[in-house]
Amino acid sequence: MQETEGVIKYHLNHRQTAANPDWSLAAMNSWRGLLYKLELIGQNPARYMGYGYGNISQRFIGEQFIISGTQTGGISKLLAQHYCLIEKVDLAHNQVDSSGPCQPSSEALTHASLYAQSTTINCVIHVHSPEIWQATQALQLPHTPANIAYGTPAMAETVGRLIQSEQLKQQALFTMLGHHDGVVAFGHDFAQTACVLLNILAASKQLF
Repeated sequence: MQETEGVIKYHLNHRQTAANPDWSLAAMNSWRGLLYKLELIGQNPARYMGYGYGNISQRFIGEQFIISGTQTGGISKLLAQHYCLIEKVDLAHNQVDSSGPCQPSSEALTHASLYAQSTTINCVIHVHSPEIWQATQALQLPHTPANIAYGTPAMAETVGRLIQSEQLKQQALFTMLGHHDGVVAFGHDFAQTACVLLNILAASKQLF
């Protein structure tokens, strides 16, 4: 049975507030717009039961980060009202504290796990790419197991172990075999991160 996209599986404590004027969204929005045009983030009635897919985030202060809101995939150009701040994550209790105009993406735990691993990680991009996902074995891409569901503490813990195992030293990208077409890239900045993602997408397309 196909999983339902975009369902929040963690305990969310969200404080409804206006967007923070200190949020710097220009670079993130620019790259997110490109990913939308490439249909790596988006919404399509023929895919994933019609739910929006993909999300993007950037580090704010410490381990806090700004992330696109849940079910914003189908919006071509996001505004400040479509983002929120993840203030605190407690993996042990599956708890996320957030604030902002909207609730966070269902993948907030995975993003949080990456930011917790290294202070050099400043952005995370989660897309859906059938080509990359299906090329996992052929390109020997790092990946999370098929029995690990998205948006769960198990996924966040698995991502942490994946990074600690140094499998991501060569390329800061992995596929999520338990999340149909799910691919995550991360890095120091959006240009670097998107470049890794697009290079692997190009390599994947050559296989099909």
